[in-house]
This record gives sequence, C-alpha cells and structure tokens, in this order.
Amino acid sequence: MTDQIIQNIKADFRKYLFQESLHRIEKCLNKLTAEEVWHKPNTHSNSMGVIVVHLMGNITQYIHSALGHEKDVRDRDLEFVNNAKLSKEELFQGIREVITKACLIVDQLTVNQVTKTYFVQGFEMSGLSIMMHVVEHCSYHVGQITYYTKLVKDIDTAYYGGMDLNQLNV
Repeated sequence: MTDQIIQNIKADFRKYLFQESLHRIEKCLNKLTAEEVWHKPNTHSNSMGVIVVHLMGNITQYIHSALGHEKDVRDRDLEFVNNAKLSKEELFQGIREVITKACLIVDQLTVNQVTKTYFVQGFEMSGLSIMMHVVEHCSYHVGQITYYTKLVKDIDTAYYGGMDLNQLNV
C-alpha cells in the first residue's frame, strides 16, 4: 500500500511540474517578446525572466541538492538580478533541464528517502514536504507568469481549451 501511495505521489509530482507548469511557462514565453519577458513592472515586482531563473534555483536547491545529494551552490540573491542576457529559448531550455532532472531524481526515491528528514534553506522537511513545496512554489510563480502574460497581451491562455470544466462531481 505504501509503495503504491509513493508511486502516485511521484506521478503527481511529474504531472504538475513537467506536464502542467513547464507547458504553461513555455506557452507564456512564446506569447511574449524578449523585452516583455524581462520587463520589471515596478520596484516591488519581478520580471517573468527573473521568476523563471528563481524557479530554477529553487528546484535545484530543493530537489537536485536535498533529494539528489548534489552540492548546494545556490546564490538566491543573484536570481533576482534582472539578467536580460538570457534569451527566451535559453530560459526555457534552462527550466526544462532543471524540471526534467528533478523528475528523474524524484522517480528514483525510495520510501525511506521520501519519509526521511532533510534540511533545506534552514527548514527541516521530509522528502514528501520538499516535493510538495516545489510543486506549490512552482504553481504560485506560474500563476504570476500567467497573470502577467494575460495582462500584457490581453489573451486567454486557454490552458483548458476544449475541456468542459463545468462538469459536476459524480
């Protein structure tokens, strides 16, 4: 039973991170110009480009380093520098590689590794908590990316295009 639950959690991690969030980031990047991707709306907001770089740092620290046992070399403050040198293609390639590797690491986790305690950014967390944090954190920022894209382009991203979302639970 426990093994099946862990397998379901791993599958959901991949679904939400790789299939949903990555797809939405790509869709938004493709709708915006390079200038729009790196535009910082005000002093208290980040550009979409900065948000993608921040997601790469977060996923790398939490999954690659904590769960994948790689050395933690994250410089979080550097992620918030508006580095317009990266093209849209480089941003997408970077986040795709980070998410792909994170999914591979999670796929290899044992039940003991999922329930084990880790220390990340000064927080004590189980492997499951780390996975939940990464999905939640990514979803939060993808929501910001989506809102910004809709605001700038006045479009419907049609993430659920063709689906009837008014179906009632049975």
